[in-house]
Amino acid sequence: MQRLVLALVLLGFSLLPRLAFADGFIIVTESIVRPPPGHPVYAPLEVTEHHVSVVIDGQVATTTVDQEFYNPAPRVVEGTYFFPVPKDAQIEKFQLEIAGKWTDPELLDAAKARAIYEEIVRKAKDPALLEYAGRRLFKARVFPIEANSKKRIRVSYREVLPLDFGALAYRYPLATEKFSAQPLRNLSIKVEVKSEKGFASVYSPSHPASVKTDEGGKRATVDFSAKDSRASTDFELICTSRAAKPDDVPLTLLTYRETGSTAEEDGYFVLFAAPPGDRGKDTKPAPKDVVFVLDTSGSMSGAKIAQARKALAFCVEHLNEGDRFDLIRFSSDNEALFGKLEEATVARRKRADEFIGGLKAMGGTAIHDALKRALEMKPTEGGRPFVVIFLTDGLANIGPSRNEELLAMTRKTIGDAGGVRLFSFGIGNDVNTHLLDQLAEQTRAYSTYVLPEEDVEIKLSNFFAKITEPVLTDLKLELTNADGARVSQLHPNPLPDLFAGDQLVLVGRFRGKGDAELRLLGKRSGREQVFAAKVSLETPAERNSSREFIPRLWATRRVAFLLDEIRLRGENAETREEVVRIARKFGLVTPYTAHLIIEDEARREVPAARRSLGQLDKDAAARGVVAESYSSFKEKQSGAGAVGDARGQNEAKLATRADEANIAQNAEVFRAAKAAPMTAPKAAAVDRIERYTQQNARFVNGRAFYQNGTQWVDSKVQAKGKNASAAQRIEFNSEAYFALLNKHPEAAPWFALGANVLITLGDTDYEIFE
Repeated sequence: MQRLVLALVLLGFSLLPRLAFADGFIIVTESIVRPPPGHPVYAPLEVTEHHVSVVIDGQVATTTVDQEFYNPAPRVVEGTYFFPVPKDAQIEKFQLEIAGKWTDPELLDAAKARAIYEEIVRKAKDPALLEYAGRRLFKARVFPIEANSKKRIRVSYREVLPLDFGALAYRYPLATEKFSAQPLRNLSIKVEVKSEKGFASVYSPSHPASVKTDEGGKRATVDFSAKDSRASTDFELICTSRAAKPDDVPLTLLTYRETGSTAEEDGYFVLFAAPPGDRGKDTKPAPKDVVFVLDTSGSMSGAKIAQARKALAFCVEHLNEGDRFDLIRFSSDNEALFGKLEEATVARRKRADEFIGGLKAMGGTAIHDALKRALEMKPTEGGRPFVVIFLTDGLANIGPSRNEELLAMTRKTIGDAGGVRLFSFGIGNDVNTHLLDQLAEQTRAYSTYVLPEEDVEIKLSNFFAKITEPVLTDLKLELTNADGARVSQLHPNPLPDLFAGDQLVLVGRFRGKGDAELRLLGKRSGREQVFAAKVSLETPAERNSSREFIPRLWATRRVAFLLDEIRLRGENAETREEVVRIARKFGLVTPYTAHLIIEDEARREVPAARRSLGQLDKDAAARGVVAESYSSFKEKQSGAGAVGDARGQNEAKLATRADEANIAQNAEVFRAAKAAPMTAPKAAAVDRIERYTQQNARFVNGRAFYQNGTQWVDSKVQAKGKNASAAQRIEFNSEAYFALLNKHPEAAPWFALGANVLITLGDTDYEIFE
């Protein structure tokens, strides 16, 4: 008896250990090999290569997909190649050589394609292909697929991208991972973007792609590659247009409303603000004042002081013409190079190099007096940006040393005028993370932590290259229209400064409808500046799917902001409840959110079968470790754990990609946890916690689902707690199952999670069971 065998292509990366495929796949009409026990009944072909090349010229995007399949079987097999076609796309070319001839494909409309998907689901008894429901289908017979040989397929299609208030959004469908037995060996995505108007920013909210723009800003190249990878996320790209005037800061606002929400309910937005990075040859950068404050206490000896000297030399070399600066070294006492701000002339740079070269590590750590001396150098007038770059590897042990004393001193010295940016660099693990974070936070700056195995020179040099040319400071955002539109819960908070060549990715909530005026206010060289743009607060239904990243990006930053409030200023019931509500809704699972979610669901008496983190909830040893970790998160200010927490929080607070930030945040927490000495049982519990937090949550099509045993549970069901009504049971693969899917087509990606799903559709809970 012949078996249906699926082979699907994989793209991207994922911490989830599920088998994966991507957009094009082959259905083989006979068994290749019998799968090992516990694996799906499918024995897929291997996918060795997946290369995507995209050219976006104006609003027209041409995508070429090059895939290579490998048949590991010792005999010839026959199959059919399927390629789900993106909405409104037109196939340009199909290349599949069979016995020296090119195969002619067949293009099926969405209705016929859906029938094929459902037929495969019925026969295979697996809902994987429901991910594609609603798309047309490109189909071609593939025979022969020779034994132990490769088959290459190339597809090109063209689509017109909608222009959305100055932004183009491109998506390549990849979030369809299910059944490939082997990770994709080689993956690459290359996008060439052309625009006569030029780009303000080119940004991927889904993948850490590199972006290179030519000097004129009219061409950009985007690259992403991975080896031995598994996928969970579509590749997305957003391109925003440059302003008409070269000194303008273009503003692009994209909004998102949840299905069924009204104008009276808050929506989500992302704002892109990107000043041009290529000022004219005759335009000089705005001058700034910089004071470098370096810890030269005894603990800085060896590699740390050597790297710090090189980093400071780089910063001095890259001061702009017209900048003023000074250097202060401190240990038990402090010493300034000039004692006041001096213009960065060639002669003074040379003196600075000599001063830096003579720095030696010895003595204690008198942070109070060194910072006070640096802050007192701020001019009383002039309006120039004033930046303090503070590097330390230790705790204050001479003079006032309590956090409250040091923070009070900085507030008093800065005064009401403000205008100071104090960027903190913590070197190693013996630093006071609470102090450094709050020093940066209260001056609209940020902190950076350099691990013992990392290079101070690289970290500081990369940072200084980004802030070398300030464009706008003291930013404020306003949204107005006749209906009283407003913005709230902005992140990052407070708004950071804007620098040339950088971009602000700001997320928040908004209320209102219709058209509105968006205004970004700030100071340029001490003068007030206002940049305005006409925006729409409406989200076209057909574009909602391309904006699903917006609410989860907001949620990532919001939860990080709230956790920092707990970490730095103490816990209260309202903050805890908001963290739990947002983290559960958007599938943001770390050891800390997991602890709070478990406590919340126990308090609300959520039935065990419906809880978010069932495995962790039942593991008493692991629960004890996450509770201990949360207490440490709130209390410890220094050490490897505190530094890991601070680094993880920075990843989330400044996130530009939600999935990537969640992965990076967890990596920091577990790196620090595993570095600490612990018993074997506790180490095993930490390993289990890492598995629980990384495997048991998925965010699909705007909803979070949690795996409890064999069942995926919708976060909307969990939010109801013990008051949830009994679910209507629907047998997987039954006529009622497909009838429900036809009634709720938006549920297809959720049903594709598996054969056991507990989900809310409309006002009814449904239990899909196998």
